[in-house]
Amino acid sequence: MDHTLIFTLLPLLLGWVLDLLFGDPVRLPHPVVWFGRAIAFLEHRLNRGSHRIARGAITALSLIASVYAAGWGVERLLSDHPIAVIAFKTIAVFYCLAGTTLRREVRMVFEAADRSLDDGRRQVSRIVGRDTEALSDREVRAAALETLAENLSDGVIAPLFYYALLGVPGMLAYKMVNTLDSMIAYHTDRYLLFGRWAARIDDIANYIPARLTALMMILTARRPGLWRFVAAHGQRHASPNSGWPEAALAGILDCRFGGTHNYFGSSFYKPHIGTNPRPFTAADLDTSLRIALLTEIATLLSLVFITVLIDVSSKISANF
Repeated sequence: MDHTLIFTLLPLLLGWVLDLLFGDPVRLPHPVVWFGRAIAFLEHRLNRGSHRIARGAITALSLIASVYAAGWGVERLLSDHPIAVIAFKTIAVFYCLAGTTLRREVRMVFEAADRSLDDGRRQVSRIVGRDTEALSDREVRAAALETLAENLSDGVIAPLFYYALLGVPGMLAYKMVNTLDSMIAYHTDRYLLFGRWAARIDDIANYIPARLTALMMILTARRPGLWRFVAAHGQRHASPNSGWPEAALAGILDCRFGGTHNYFGSSFYKPHIGTNPRPFTAADLDTSLRIALLTEIATLLSLVFITVLIDVSSKISANF
């Protein structure tokens, strides 16, 4: 294996193992927190007056480009120090993946809901953007599972995809795209115009990863026949992407997601995904967490295999 392949795959695997073991480093500074502060700083100063769509576009594009450039610049700066490059890329992968923390938070929602409905509502409010004060027990658990499916794509599979495609700079740029979407891409009076470009960029960035996530979910569940169900129900979501992994999980669990949700005091109806409005159980949680982890592992190994295959193929072609 040549040095280029080592510099690509070793940080990927090491960073993934770190995330598997530790999850998000709560007591250490996190790049996503810095991203959020930069977005908030610009939003408070630019989201006013006229030309809000243009102002939002400039904000989104400049932040994404800046993060990509910063990642590329650090790699170039460290290029004469191989160990430092590997360390930087490993840490970046570690920070950009959120699989362990996601699974932990979803489990904590179910455990809190087992104690009381109020505990469940408070716990799920940590991981969803919707208002949680009036959620029923089933809605609390459904919100947690919907978040697991959606963020399996946004927080794990998409970062892996962009690392394989564009390296650490691409992975970091994607995290900025995702952070912009989570902060300003809402259909409210405040964000509707300013966040329009952030929402569209996120839709484009997640188009392939969301479908890849759904595919890997049903393959790891050994239910490839669910793809027709996923393709039909995944398109019912208001988002062009979020419905795909949610539909995969709904098909695997034989359940139903969606319905009316409140965001910032306003009600939004999300078409139902799935057909069985049954309550959720501990077995559903265990199945969902297992599928999420297996999907993560299968995607990682697939990307490693494809990367090695491309490298070997290019060497064979160069010899002819």
